[in-house]
Amino acid sequence: MDLPFTPDVFAKDKAETLAAQRGLELSHTEQWDFLQSTETLDLQAAPGSGKTSLVGLKLTLLGQGWNSTTRGICVLSHTNTAKDEITRRLSDTLAGRRLLAFPHFIGTIQTFTNTFFALPALRSRGIEIQTIDDDAYAEDALWLLDNSCRYRTLKAYTEHGYDRRGLVAGATYVCEAGKLAVAGPNGPLPFKSTSKSAQQLAQLKEELENRGRFRYSDMFAIAEHYLMHQSDIARATAHRFPFVLLDEMQDTSDRQQQLLDQVFGHGESVVQRVGDTNQGIFTDGTTARPRPSIFPLSTAAELPLSRRFGAQIAELATQLTVRRRQIIEGVGPEGTIAILLYDDDTVTDVVHTFERLAGQRVPATVLAAHPPRVLASRLAPGTAKKFPRAITCYLPGYTHLNKAHSTRELITAVRAARADLQSDRHAATGQVWDAVRKTYGNSLDHPMPALSRLERGYASAGTQIRLILHDLLTADIDSQEPWHHLMGQLKSVLPQISGTPLRAGKRLDDALVYIPPLEAGNGRPAQVETSFVATSIQRAKGETHAATLILECLDSRGQKHDVHETLALVTQGKDVAKAPDAVRKAAQLLFVGITRPTHLLVLALHRTRAEPHLSTFSARGWEIHTAGGII
Repeated sequence: MDLPFTPDVFAKDKAETLAAQRGLELSHTEQWDFLQSTETLDLQAAPGSGKTSLVGLKLTLLGQGWNSTTRGICVLSHTNTAKDEITRRLSDTLAGRRLLAFPHFIGTIQTFTNTFFALPALRSRGIEIQTIDDDAYAEDALWLLDNSCRYRTLKAYTEHGYDRRGLVAGATYVCEAGKLAVAGPNGPLPFKSTSKSAQQLAQLKEELENRGRFRYSDMFAIAEHYLMHQSDIARATAHRFPFVLLDEMQDTSDRQQQLLDQVFGHGESVVQRVGDTNQGIFTDGTTARPRPSIFPLSTAAELPLSRRFGAQIAELATQLTVRRRQIIEGVGPEGTIAILLYDDDTVTDVVHTFERLAGQRVPATVLAAHPPRVLASRLAPGTAKKFPRAITCYLPGYTHLNKAHSTRELITAVRAARADLQSDRHAATGQVWDAVRKTYGNSLDHPMPALSRLERGYASAGTQIRLILHDLLTADIDSQEPWHHLMGQLKSVLPQISGTPLRAGKRLDDALVYIPPLEAGNGRPAQVETSFVATSIQRAKGETHAATLILECLDSRGQKHDVHETLALVTQGKDVAKAPDAVRKAAQLLFVGITRPTHLLVLALHRTRAEPHLSTFSARGWEIHTAGGII
């Protein structure tokens, strides 16, 4: 396949010069094999192998030699965090920055699906998109269920069984036999498609569609349907992007992979997929058999060397490679693994003991560069009786603040947009307008258009809205009177945009309520004063820490403790990949956690559960410490 770049794009001298500028060492054959490959391939990369740096280097080299102005490189990732990291690495050179504009595309798989397929399909049917968000959809679906007489039979069904409201909140589109159909969040509906409940669920879904409100998964079904009925679109997209690089492939769902196969699975594009299947901890809830194209293929190349940590952590990580066996070679700092014992009376001493241990074992400069982290598989304790259940058992004052206020409240969304104002005014303005459309969506009969489609004439309603959005982003909204004044302006102008009168109600009043800004001592939950950051293992993916503490918590079923169950198998020399499903899932999550630190890995274990294995831990060279004891 002929690709539109110069023949010497991956020349060794060019690659070595750019790598040296970025402090990247290219000392292994596996790195060069991936860097210089122009064929379709999969790369299974161990944690800390420098995968992201290598991807950034390859893309920059491609940018230097790319010579087409109409065909581009498509770079897709699972999360915005991964996408932003790639963009950051490309922004340091002129060649890299070329990839941030047409004809190239860098974004998440979701954004790619929306941009090229789902949104064009919906717009061709005259549907104005208001929100694409699972939580917003669930809120709107349940509000309709509770407030519309059109769905009485469906509502009665939800009131006579456990979690049946979740069926309405999570109803999603699927593409079956070339048609869009409604399915439950985890598969087929629990009633016949001809039943009144099924018909009302379909009607509710259609009403939300007409209002422009969708779940993330809806967009994949709509895109799949669009591609089935517009077969030339897939080939045109593949022609547009002759080179495709997919990062963080381990988290790609079956639904996402199906769409990627539809577009790029015909051999017209070079597709290079990169990831670590052993860090694949997210699922889409489907139970379908894996697709033949699931990552990584049996022929995948490997990057088994980790420069993040040394041999001791690498040995433990190797034993926890559940999905695909990989012998990880640690060539980074020779760190320490420690077991931190606690009992019911000393569980709250665990974190502070870890802090002292990190201060003694890790150089201060390293701690400053990569601060220590406390990780747990559970943030919320749930209802199980066993102890400890979650991070709150170790840190009683811990509060997960990501959702300090519901996004239903407009002022919360406006404050979030104001935080991004300096970096991207256009995006911040669009963010506020989307929040306004979401807030007023159920109070106006017709959906409001995208910001770009509002009128711009002098004294037009569109111009008035833009002035109000400007004030929301720049004026004083931390005082009650200015906020209420801006809300009054919105209420007077929005009916002109929609062409329908505004229906007032408690739901709208709640969303427009004024909330004082959170400050220390003003409604903020009490926090334990520490020098570390505590969060979930899931949120730590992709991070590097100087020292990491893994807190023992209950597994996903609330029955067994994850660290103990996993280490018990390790000390007995058993294959974790053959363990019961709950233990395998716990081990996969722990694999992510234990591969974060460079110098110190600490695992908290209850003394009673740990005692049978202490001699084995010591024989492996692991340190043993006691919470609250002398280090």
